[in-house]
Amino acid sequence: MENEIKTKKVSESEGETLRVIQYADINPSGNLFGGRLMEWMDEIAGVVAIRHAGVWVTTAAVDNLQFKKSVKIGDILVLRARVTHVGTKSMEVRVDVYREEPATGLRYVVNRAYFTEVTIDDQGKPIKVPYGLELENPSEEAEWQAAIKRREIRKERRQEGY
Repeated sequence: MENEIKTKKVSESEGETLRVIQYADINPSGNLFGGRLMEWMDEIAGVVAIRHAGVWVTTAAVDNLQFKKSVKIGDILVLRARVTHVGTKSMEVRVDVYREEPATGLRYVVNRAYFTEVTIDDQGKPIKVPYGLELENPSEEAEWQAAIKRREIRKERRQEGY
């Protein structure tokens, strides 16, 4: 039992944050500036990874960042993030972004992306992720398996020079 890897459940580190779109967030076309949304997504991904690992992290990659719906001034955004995979020195964090309808509470998908967060020490050097991930349901299992595929694709792309 001494060498047993400690784990945390997905639910122990997941996070959600809300934003109301302000004038400072809007681009010249009157829509949410994509870079601002990416900043918020990166921030929540990092916080969730830190909550899981208990150490500092840095973003190494972002996969599948797709803008599905436009967002306007005054819209309410919901950003939800959770760890989907834990490797030796990195974790994958899924971030989903929704526009919430104030009158009904209905949520519409705006964006989804997967962030690779590397655990680092005080000098910024990669270190081992202190905790594994305890999967509790088929959905979490499916995310884990998909993360392995995404990791292989990233590896292939690096070898091809992308």
